[in-house]
Amino acid sequence: MNKETIYFTVLFILMLFAQVLICNHIALFNVAVPIVFIYFIIRLPINLGRGWLFTLAFLMGLCVDICSDTPGVNALSCTILAALKKPVYYAYVPKDDKTVNLIPSISSLGIATYCKFLITMTGLYCLMAFSIEYFNFADLREIAIMSVSSCILTFLIMLAIDCLIISKS
Repeated sequence: MNKETIYFTVLFILMLFAQVLICNHIALFNVAVPIVFIYFIIRLPINLGRGWLFTLAFLMGLCVDICSDTPGVNALSCTILAALKKPVYYAYVPKDDKTVNLIPSISSLGIATYCKFLITMTGLYCLMAFSIEYFNFADLREIAIMSVSSCILTFLIMLAIDCLIISKS
């Protein structure tokens, strides 16, 4: 096993346990839920094959669904997020040879571009997950409040995680 494979295996396990054991039991003001496990999908390399990306995203979502008793919500949302990763990434980063092999982070993209990418990915996930969970647009106001508040909380936590990873390396 190479260093990168070990890193992503450890990240998968840590994010899964952090979500299931800690974050699923937090509801800030009964509206904001931290969804930190999507950090794993966001950190996967841009040049990773679509098959691997979809498989890893689906497995991560499925593991969270099994442990959280949310039948398919996270698996579907993670798979859609994986499908949107490259288009969102290339909306903020020009496509050239230097950007193909990158792992999205503050150090590789810069703080401004990374924050835009991170908030977009987090917002898309939160909107998808809460829309699928409610499966009813009659509660549109509640979906919007939960999506925005969870997006902001998750964004801040993932930004802090990224800063910690960078400062250690």
